[in-house]
Amino acid sequence: MIYAEILAGGKGTRMGNTELPKQFLMLGDKPIFIHTVEQFMLNRRIDKILICCPEAWISYTKDTLKKYIADRSKIVVVKGGASRNDTIMNGLNFIESEYGLNDDDIVLTHDAVRPFLTQRIIDDNIDGAIKYGAVDTVVEAFDTIVHSTDGETITDIPVRSEMYQGQTPQSFNLPLLKNFLASLSEDEKNILTDACKALVIKGTPVHLVRGEVYNMKITTQHDLKVANGLVEGQKI
Repeated sequence: MIYAEILAGGKGTRMGNTELPKQFLMLGDKPIFIHTVEQFMLNRRIDKILICCPEAWISYTKDTLKKYIADRSKIVVVKGGASRNDTIMNGLNFIESEYGLNDDDIVLTHDAVRPFLTQRIIDDNIDGAIKYGAVDTVVEAFDTIVHSTDGETITDIPVRSEMYQGQTPQSFNLPLLKNFLASLSEDEKNILTDACKALVIKGTPVHLVRGEVYNMKITTQHDLKVANGLVEGQKI
């Protein structure tokens, strides 16, 4: 089976003083995470969609889904964890307990606040995860990347043609990811907060899937204004 695991556990501290976590803020005429869910709903290859959110927001998430999505038969709301890796693992444990685990199962992990992913990106992630076992969505770095270890002076300026900006989905063979996350120590989980980075450091190749510049993550008020501009532009 092919699962989409939407990570909706962020508190949105960089969004400023808002009443709701950022994934629940309005984008156009519906909450941000609803746009994201709808993109996965459109893809017929996705068998189940898990929305992983804080326990305190599970009821709110379910109520919001009822308001905006008529057919919720493919959607399940799952309790998230204290960290990104813990949240992903909670979703994988739920999948195993409810549906069993097969060697060829695929999971796409995606930020709830990246509502502009496309069907092409979803399909390329599925195909890549089936072929390679682990893929990360990226776009080329258009600006020069400056590396600084102290935040005061330049440590290095990497070759731009070798630099990419990471997006999501990050997609995996499900048993591979589950076994790998289970093998990490608590210290490693705290340091290796990105699953693809952790796999690379531990020696597992992660292949690239090309994303889109507009597959943006809505993190700040400025991001939200830009995103609303994109939504308005889609209506023209």
